[in-house]
Amino acid sequence: MLTPKNKALLKGLANNLEPSVNIGKGEVDETLVQSVSNALKAHELIKVKVLANSNEDIKELSDDITKKTKSELVQIIGHIIVIYKAREKNPSIVLY
Repeated sequence: MLTPKNKALLKGLANNLEPSVNIGKGEVDETLVQSVSNALKAHELIKVKVLANSNEDIKELSDDITKKTKSELVQIIGHIIVIYKAREKNPSIVLY
């Protein structure tokens, strides 16, 4: 569980990030979950962009993605979801 202080730190780090994964029409399937998981393994903190043509509710979509990838939701801004998952070994982002 992320504390408000941790979320503030992660939000600051996410400012300069570009979206790693784009979500268009359709639901959260295995391919999308695998793409998000791979991005999280590589970067720990990622942005996911939900395209305007998506029919999904962004809050429900973010809940579904974080549940399936066992990650934490940092924030939702418009059509951008910021997600964090610490690496098992050698985390690059240290939270207190």
